[in-house]
Amino acid sequence: MTPHFLRRVAALSRKEVLHIIRDVRVVYMALGMPVLLLLLFGYAVSFDLDRLPIALIDYDQTPASRDYAAALSSSGAFAITETPPDTSQMEAAFRRNALKVGVVIPQGFERSLARGETAEVQVLLDGADGTTTSAALGDIVGVTQARTTALLRDGAVALSLPIDARVLMLFNPAMKSVLFVVPGLIALILAIMAVMLTALTVAREWERGSMEQLFSTPVRRAEVVLGKLLPYLGVGMLQVLIVTTLGAELFDVPVRGSLVLLFACAALFLVGMLGQGLFISVITRNQQVATQVGLITSMLPVILLSGFLFPVENMPLVLRIIAAILPATHFIVVLRGILLRGNGMDVLWPQMLAMAAFAVVIVGLSTLRFRRRLA
Repeated sequence: MTPHFLRRVAALSRKEVLHIIRDVRVVYMALGMPVLLLLLFGYAVSFDLDRLPIALIDYDQTPASRDYAAALSSSGAFAITETPPDTSQMEAAFRRNALKVGVVIPQGFERSLARGETAEVQVLLDGADGTTTSAALGDIVGVTQARTTALLRDGAVALSLPIDARVLMLFNPAMKSVLFVVPGLIALILAIMAVMLTALTVAREWERGSMEQLFSTPVRRAEVVLGKLLPYLGVGMLQVLIVTTLGAELFDVPVRGSLVLLFACAALFLVGMLGQGLFISVITRNQQVATQVGLITSMLPVILLSGFLFPVENMPLVLRIIAAILPATHFIVVLRGILLRGNGMDVLWPQMLAMAAFAVVIVGLSTLRFRRRLA
């Protein structure tokens, strides 16, 4: 290595450092993204339950049954927020996706313990949400075992198993993971494809200069936006048909609700995602940057914040607010509701309204951004 060689390497390195410092996007990707990912994974990825709302029906109304209910509350994993009068109302709450866990203490609970018999407790779990259900099942078994140990230690019973939790999985009796994973995968696939389709194709037109030529014609901005979105909406609806059919044929995912409602909700979701991709293309005007931003803003939120893999209830308030804004959070609820629970519009209208609101806002922002940047 000669001195001239080292000077040339140093000069080129200095030039590249200046490029990095002057490009804010590179600095953000290099320094900001690791911090963002650490915060997201650190706060969002949690399998522990914290005060999960549950419903409790106590048909026994005795000191023993109240002690068991108190053990559930004091565990920290559950909070008894509902006490429906019967199981029919509890099951209706499950179908509305308003409930994940229900506990029923039958009549004669204390009498069975006093006779030295096993006292059974029925536990109802939402099998459509496998992540929350698995964590809740483990915590309920732990609470039951702890209560059993306490009874044995106090000499109140002589059985080795005085309390037995009988579990009933609703909507997914066999607890097949594929039944609650596939709806999330459908949302993930559609989100990535929709964002990338519009982000890349429109960014390519910005780079080639054809977009400026298009706006020099009498065509209006709103007409350009709709003209760009509608073809890809048709492609997206075809993707919905393909992934739904494959999910049913290959993975035995049932379709218990209305297919018309499913495609209507999918259209709302796709418009929002296509609008997001269009907004990214307007902001970046560069295919490489649009690819990076599109993947980050479509894939990571669906995986981490939508309830696909990790319960939203466990996240901090800020992340729960972000999750409530994301259309994927509501689309996954819609998919699980229609495919597994057989829900209709009377149950899913809040999710449809949220997706429609996001679509209107993001498409409107894209249109306004076109106007401002080209003015």
